Amino acid sequence: MANPKEGETVQIHSYKHDGKIHRVWQETTVLKGTRNVVIGANERTLVIESDGRTWLTREPSIVYFHAQHWFNIICMLRDDGVYYYCNMSSPFVFDNNTVKYIDYDLDVKVFPDMSYNILDEDEYEDHKAEMRYPDVIDKILKRNVDKLIGWIKQRRGPFAPDFIDVWTSRYEFQKQFQTRK
Repeated sequence: MANPKEGETVQIHSYKHDGKIHRVWQETTVLKGTRNVVIGANERTLVIESDGRTWLTREPSIVYFHAQHWFNIICMLRDDGVYYYCNMSSPFVFDNNTVKYIDYDLDVKVFPDMSYNILDEDEYEDHKAEMRYPDVIDKILKRNVDKLIGWIKQRRGPFAPDFIDVWTSRYEFQKQFQTRK
């Protein structure tokens, strides 16, 4: 399986545990692509929901996926600071020019001051029963919520002070490079 290449455009596909498509982001520019990590960026990209509804993202975002962690992180760059939307999910796979993962409902929203809220716990419990999440998945996800909160508190990974500056600079460079082609 090939790794995504820096500068290429990929799609992001989110699935549910039952294998049904949940959401598709049409275009994300790869800023870093390895076997274990994909960091990308997008802005005003088309998103297609499972029911066919579409919308455009409002602000530039840096996205972070890891092949060994059960979460992914969307860093939304807004006028009043960076907001993070963290999806509890399967580790990603890269297949057919697409980053793919299973969304497990639980989300963590992190504010610019690094305070956070855990979201969608009721939805998680409903889907856990409906789709029969195995106990092992439930335990993995709960451990990874704790790991993610540790990253927030320790300012690790995408929460590190220089992460956004480094990757937004790389994104601006990529945009300039693409317009020269």
